[in-house]
Amino acid sequence: MEYYKYLRQYVGHKPIILPGSVVIILNEQNEVLFQKRHDGGWGLPGGLMDLGESFIEAAKREVYEETGLVVENLKLLDVFSGSDYYFKVSNGDELYSATAVYYTHDVSGEMRIDDHESIKIQYFPLSNLPEGLTDEYKGFIERYIALSV
Repeated sequence: MEYYKYLRQYVGHKPIILPGSVVIILNEQNEVLFQKRHDGGWGLPGGLMDLGESFIEAAKREVYEETGLVVENLKLLDVFSGSDYYFKVSNGDELYSATAVYYTHDVSGEMRIDDHESIKIQYFPLSNLPEGLTDEYKGFIERYIALSV
């Protein structure tokens, strides 16, 4: 059972802190890989940590599960947390996310879609991000752009 589901058995919808990782995957044209989720929104590949897992292990596992890609040489962009990262999701669950954001150009493997996670996976130029990108993900990309200039 995923850790957050285990916690929810005890705390219900009350706020919890959920640690996770996402990866800004860049191709040779410096475009970023996004996945379109079932709710229609676009996001970066990544997800929540499992018990005993590091942020970087979670990042690599989640990218592979969601895209079929293997990422290496991850560089930490930043850890995003605090009151700006409070969310109340549609089922009433409340959470504060603590997200380690990595970036890399070192990617290999055959890209494939995990039907449980995504309906589409596509690279986008940094100057033309997909519609429906949340403020959270926009902030990650803006930080990457600011630090890579």
